Amino acid sequence: MSTTQQGTHSLAFRVMRLCKPSFHVEPPFRLDPADLFVGEDIFDDPLAAANLPPLLSSQLTKSMDSSDLTYGNRFLLHHPSDAMGFSGLLLLPQSFGAIYLGETFCSYISINNNSNFEVRDIIIKAEIQTERQRILLLDTSKSPVESVRAGGRYDFIVEHDVKELGAHTLVCTALYNDNDGERKYLPQFFKFVVANPLSVRTKVRTVKETTYLEACIENHTKSNLYMDQVEFEPAPHWSATVLKADELHPADNSSTGEIFKPPILIRSGGGIHNYLYQLKLASPDSAQMKVEGTNILGKLQITWRTNLGEPGRLQTQQILGTPISRKEIELQILEIPSLINLDKSFLVHLNLTNHTDRELGPFEVQLSQNSAHEEKKVMINGLQTMVLPQVEAFGSTDFHLSLIATKLGVQRISGITVSDTTEKKTYDPLPDVEIFVESD
Repeated sequence: MSTTQQGTHSLAFRVMRLCKPSFHVEPPFRLDPADLFVGEDIFDDPLAAANLPPLLSSQLTKSMDSSDLTYGNRFLLHHPSDAMGFSGLLLLPQSFGAIYLGETFCSYISINNNSNFEVRDIIIKAEIQTERQRILLLDTSKSPVESVRAGGRYDFIVEHDVKELGAHTLVCTALYNDNDGERKYLPQFFKFVVANPLSVRTKVRTVKETTYLEACIENHTKSNLYMDQVEFEPAPHWSATVLKADELHPADNSSTGEIFKPPILIRSGGGIHNYLYQLKLASPDSAQMKVEGTNILGKLQITWRTNLGEPGRLQTQQILGTPISRKEIELQILEIPSLINLDKSFLVHLNLTNHTDRELGPFEVQLSQNSAHEEKKVMINGLQTMVLPQVEAFGSTDFHLSLIATKLGVQRISGITVSDTTEKKTYDPLPDVEIFVESD
């Protein structure tokens, strides 16, 4: 009989976690009896080995005698592999042990009838309760267990994919009819804590049009982790390739050329491994990427196995890169003449792009004056304002601007600005561009 806060019960739950066994290691020091009398190189010489003292020979013979029940030879090496301490036995889990995020929690539950009479019509429920939710694992309400005889039991197995950190409670309840027909309710609670098996630290670097993502994975468990897969799933409009030190060229992240990839070992207690990915916009000219952009790069899918093959799987949150700021209007120089002479006009090829989803314009292009007393070394040749027609949504237009340089040497083209005459809005000026002015 079991006793709870609700009174005395005929039934009681017994819970055992189902997981892979561990190796049983015998730590006592073992030795070879030959080392007590001769050097470790004695067996290198067959003649010397044949002339071992009779005492040593008799001791060796006794150590090999399996009928010796005195355990006098329990510290002797019978085989070279005995030095590793492996006994050849596997050890079943003695407690819930460490439970990690991404694993599958599997439990063997037995409800025992400890009374001297039969109990009937048993409704069993098993739930996992976390800080956020309550997950039903088993419910026999529609098909109750008909009876459990005196001293008998009813066994079942439940599984749960662990997706939350922190405190968890396995709640087992039974509603049954006792010997006297009384309907009784038995709740039992088994608590355990879910820890994080690994940590992922990321660094993002952008070089021109290419983004590099470095992911450092650290093992926080007490066993080695064998990484089956660490795959980066890019966000829409991004493509990803994984860079490896032993490859001259990056390999496509989605490549399936290798049928089998050996797992990467990350050792227990703080072992780390680094992964490097190269990210590029899959379609830089697409209209959707020309609007105000997002800085979401993607997420990592990580799968691993432990020493005896137990699987685990984690998915990171969305990894953020450098915020992408998209201008409504972008003005850029496409071409400048290689030869520019003093006091002679030259044409600069420019492009005006509309990054919005609506038509903008007309526009005015002019050269702004930073200071009233500052003399411009490069000026517009002719009309000081150029009018451009409307530019359609996500469209662009090319035009040429006639300039003239009034001073020799290295000069700067600066202050070229664009204004929307309809919205009365002036956009950021074109970045300064250096030119070299020569004499005739």
